[in-house]
Order: sequence, then structure tokens, then C-alpha cells
Amino acid sequence: MFFACIILTIVKIKRKVEIAVISDVHLGTYGCHAKQLLTYLNSIEPKKLILNGDIVDIWQFKKRYFPKSHLSVIKKIMDFAANGTEVIYITGNHDEMLRKFTDTEIGNVSIVNKLVLELDGKRAWFFHGDVFDISIQNAKWLAKLGGYGYDLLILMNQCTNWCLDKLGKERYSLSKKIKNSVKTAVKYINDFETVATDLAIENGYDYVICGHIHQPKMLNIETKKGHTTYLNSGDWVENFTALEYQFKRWKIYNYNADKLSAFYADEDIKDMNMNDLIAAITIVEQPKSKKKKKDKLK
Repeated sequence: MFFACIILTIVKIKRKVEIAVISDVHLGTYGCHAKQLLTYLNSIEPKKLILNGDIVDIWQFKKRYFPKSHLSVIKKIMDFAANGTEVIYITGNHDEMLRKFTDTEIGNVSIVNKLVLELDGKRAWFFHGDVFDISIQNAKWLAKLGGYGYDLLILMNQCTNWCLDKLGKERYSLSKKIKNSVKTAVKYINDFETVATDLAIENGYDYVICGHIHQPKMLNIETKKGHTTYLNSGDWVENFTALEYQFKRWKIYNYNADKLSAFYADEDIKDMNMNDLIAAITIVEQPKSKKKKKDKLK
């Protein structure tokens, strides 16, 4: 029993990370895997947490689907900020409504459209990536329609995987298969990466960090004009990936390969019901001076 307690204590030590980057979580949709993301967030202690767009899917919000696990992710992010982590929310296309609040800062939380950081003498350029998407810029209604279709595909995929699990067979990703086999999709991804890296080299950035296309990747690119490292944080719909910066180097975290099963949702979050979670997220503590005045009136 004694040794079991020691092992459990060692396993539950959280990894200290200088920067963690997540994107394309799509809270509020059926495709979002909030429980896996919560497990990951509970395994780290980041100095900076960069939310690189499409964290909350405001496009699909009309479905009124926002389960407890999705609220728990928001609560966890706010807990990070309350405990000293700098949380930087970079807006994406699915949460574009937040662009009205660009450059807003509340405590340790800030909202921006893009971000440039100096990391150990190198410049890193962060942005979501939808600025390169012509379908979004020129035909937003078509892009939104595609979003609904994608969400329906994910829902169908969940039913398929439920059947495969029952039969003891390996899970299958329909959306991944389509993306990897359709030539136009492959070309779009390649073009996206080329444009991002060309712009980064032209502007003297050592790193360019994006989301949007749901394709986790790390590439060192060198051209006649210079070199840069392209990084994409992937998503929490299909790939369950994040980016981590520590000891002057980047790595792609993959939940399926790197997950630490000993980490669960925080006990206080696990035991909360929906109303408690909403209250914990939205409540604003009154200043002490006001509290004192109220106490005197009583």
C-alpha cells in the first residue's frame, strides 16, 4: 500500500511546460473530445497557454449542445489563469465573434488576432490560419454549410466507431480518409503550408504556428530567401494533438501516443453539476470594499 501511494504520487506530478498550444477544439459540437482534452490539460503546468482559434464553435452554437465536459474545459482554462498561467486566446473563424474584443485583457487572459513572441532569441509568429482560406473570405455561408456537413460526418463516424468497438475492431476516421485521399484537399493543405512558410521567411520569423486545417505537423523549411519551422497544433476532433515548447525546442503532443492515464478531471470539477460549473465560470467576485459596506448595512 505504501509503495502504491508513492507510485501514484510520482505519476500525478504534472509536467512543467513553458508554452502549450491547442487549437480547433470546437466546444459545442458533437465532434469535440472534451474529456480527452481535459485529461491532457490536467497533466501539464504551462507558463503560457495559447488557444490558437476555434476553441468554442460559435457557428454551431444554435444546436444548444454544450455538455458538462465542455464546460469543464472552460473552467479548467480559467483555473489556469487564476493560478498565474498567461492565457492568450487567438481568434479563429468559428469563434470570429470574439474579434470584436481584440486586445482585451482581463487578468491573465487576453484576446488577440495574432501573436509574436521571442523564444530564446528566435521569433515565433502565431495565428489561426483562416486568413488564407478563400472560401471563408469570399463565401462565408458556403464555409458554414461545409462546417455543418463536417459535423454530420463526425456524428456518423461516432456511430460507426461504436459498432467497430463492439466488434473488437480498430476505430476508423472517415474525415481523415477523405482528407488524405481527395486530391483537392491534399493540395489545399500543401498550399496552406507553403503560403504560411513563405510569409514567415519573408518577414523573418523563425517559427510559424497555425491551426485551422486540423493537420498536426512540424516541418523545417528552407528556401533561397531563408528558413523557418512550420508548426500546426492539429485539433481535438480527430487527432487529439497539441504543441509544447520546453528546453528551447518544440514537440507535437499526441494524446493517443503520449497520454498519461493517471490524470483525470480535477476532483472539484468532476463533482460539480451543470449549474455549479456555470456559476464557477460566470461569477465575478465583489471587491472587498463593497463587501464591507454590505456587511455594515446588515
